[in-house]
Amino acid sequence: MKFNFDIECTPEEARAFFGLPDVAPMQEHVMKELEDQMQENIRNLSPEEMVKTWMPATMQGWGEMQKMFLGQMGMNMPEAGGKGKK
Repeated sequence: MKFNFDIECTPEEARAFFGLPDVAPMQEHVMKELEDQMQENIRNLSPEEMVKTWMPATMQGWGEMQKMFLGQMGMNMPEAGGKGKK
């Protein structure tokens, strides 16, 4: 014998039924603090400093990823300065 129950309730009602705590106020508080910290950090950085901070890491990451993909395919990346040209 098989029984199926369909229960229609909101997530809040389900949490209350199972006795789980309501974490929404804590999540809102933490998110507000994170937002305030990010905005303060952005205000302290000039656009030039942001570009200097983000670009080298991003460009290095792409170069490393490209080397990894080419290494997987058994290819060598061309060296800077024109090595390998005849």
